[in-house]
Amino acid sequence: MKKLMRHRRYLAALALMLVSLGHAESPDTPAAPAIPGGSFESVLPPAPSVKNVRIQPFRLDRTPVTNEQFATFLRTHPQWRRDRVAKVFADEQYLSHWQAPLDPGQENLRRPVVHVSWFAATAYCEAQGARLPRWHEWEYVAAASDRQRDARNDPAWRQQILSWYSRSGRGPLPAVGGTTANAFGIQDLHGVIWEWVEDAGGMLVSSDNREQSSADVMRFCGEGALTMEQKENYATLMRIAMLSSMKARYTSATMGFRCASDVRTGS
Repeated sequence: MKKLMRHRRYLAALALMLVSLGHAESPDTPAAPAIPGGSFESVLPPAPSVKNVRIQPFRLDRTPVTNEQFATFLRTHPQWRRDRVAKVFADEQYLSHWQAPLDPGQENLRRPVVHVSWFAATAYCEAQGARLPRWHEWEYVAAASDRQRDARNDPAWRQQILSWYSRSGRGPLPAVGGTTANAFGIQDLHGVIWEWVEDAGGMLVSSDNREQSSADVMRFCGEGALTMEQKENYATLMRIAMLSSMKARYTSATMGFRCASDVRTGS
């Protein structure tokens, strides 16, 4: 695992050399609300003897990155176009649903960008002076309902989440911003797409599932899931399984992302 993470960090550093350096920290705008820090019990504990995770304040995009936003990024960073991207950073399906290398199609502009690799998502966020959210940050915010910051013990909320996940993934994706904002002011965390996180490479559930060929087929490792906490939170375990099945260059018709950024002390 350590070797895998070192290799991924090396490739990520190489990818980010393609992006201009020296970007300022993302401002605290309505598009990226500030998330207060806190402590919570994670479904994926950071260590066998540690259950509570402390989250430092950070900012998170209100909605996933859209095709329109990603197309704007490609105009200033053309090395990430599907006809120019290095194969080590993206598979053959990268942005394959777009009409042309710089044209996602009018009907796709407000839909979340998918068929995008972890490397490309990381480069996009870096270009905004940001980063991908870490898993525990994403999990912390995604545990909120529209009224509670941690609604995981609410059976009605859990059933709503499961109902979203039980719907067919076929057909066009919805436009971003279509779900009710949660207690943190964040939308579309459930029922729209899967989302890349910065530390996806450290969430390996099975040593074998990354050798599978299709990233669009859910590959859930039951044995690995049984080692996790809060097994009743099935939807979150599905997220972990999906992320653990993806290599950094893989893309999927349902995998997108949003960006996060750190909050400086006193800001």
